[in-house]
Formats: sequence, structure tokens, C-alpha cells
Amino acid sequence: MDDPDVTLLEKWRGGDRAAGQALFQRHFDSLYRFFRNKCDSDSDELVQATLLACLDAGQRFRGDARFRTFLFGIARNKLYHYYRDRKRNPGLDLSITSVADLATTPGTMLARDQSHRALLAALRQLPVEQQTLLELHYWEEMDTVELAAVFEVPAATIRTWLFRARGKLRELLGPSLAGTLDDLDRRAREAREDTAGTPGANS
Repeated sequence: MDDPDVTLLEKWRGGDRAAGQALFQRHFDSLYRFFRNKCDSDSDELVQATLLACLDAGQRFRGDARFRTFLFGIARNKLYHYYRDRKRNPGLDLSITSVADLATTPGTMLARDQSHRALLAALRQLPVEQQTLLELHYWEEMDTVELAAVFEVPAATIRTWLFRARGKLRELLGPSLAGTLDDLDRRAREAREDTAGTPGANS
């Protein structure tokens, strides 16, 4: 079966603006959700930069993975470049540096209750790479194979990283809130619903 994303990408690369807009609309919510708990007010700009980079990199897409996986690989690279540029440190190690270390303001992601806010705050204290991994796994429902393609490592490595990231998140939440992780799938669904209701998210 043809991938509608690939069809739209090919048309966009051929100069069809409507196809580009359609592709943008298909993935805006997911990309916005990916960036908004990490970059605050720069989320919109990073979403657009990701989609434009996707157009430039389209020749490298061979169709051996889902287009969405290819797209989030680009989004991850944009995120890492964003922080390294902001800190003027091309060697910034985002496997040990957290958003809480990098940001000067708290996240503005809509939260429905105190434990959800605590979860988002704890995610921002993880190294950026661990935060990205967990949010793609839960928020975007990516499996280990897709995550392996995004992070360019073996699937077995992803399983180890997920285990460690969950453990670190549970540690940050503490005993009183550790149960929040047990309901992470539901909270991820709520986050997706919140994004869909964000003003401008579907424009």
C-alpha cells in the first residue's frame, strides 16, 4: 500500500504547495507535542524547521522505514542543534544534560492535574535524550524498532535505554508519585488530546 506521506512529499518536492500544506497538517500536532515540553515558545519555529529540513532531505528517504520515523529522526536532530546553538556549545552532551539544566523558565505544557504536572516537570529533569526517548515512546506510540531508526542504534539498545529512562524518571518522581508511571499510557493519551485542542495546532 502506498504511503500517503510519501506521495505528499514527492508532490511537495515537485512544487505542489497544497501537498506541502497537507503534509504539514498531518504531522503538526505530533511535532508540536514533541517540541513543546522541551522548547517552550520556540516550538512552532522548530516544527516548521523540521518540515522544511524534511523537504531538503527527501532524497535520502528510501522508504525502508515509515515516513513518520524519518520525520522524527530529523526532529531529534533539530532539537539537539537548537540547544547546542543556544548554548554556543557544539559539543553539548544531551545524553547527560536535561531541559531543566538548559531552560530558564518552566514548561507551559497544559496539565490536567498535579501528578501530571509533576510528571512533566520530572521529564524535563531527565537528560534530553532520555526525555525524547520516553516522549516518543509514550506520546507518539513508537515501538523499539521505530525508536532504533530515530536514534540510529540497535533495537536492543533502545530496550536498555527505555528501562534506564523509566527507572530514572521513577527516581525523580519519588515514592509518593512513582505510581504516576503506572498510568503513563493514559496520561500520554491526555497529552495528545491537549495538543489537538491547542489554539493554532491545526492551522
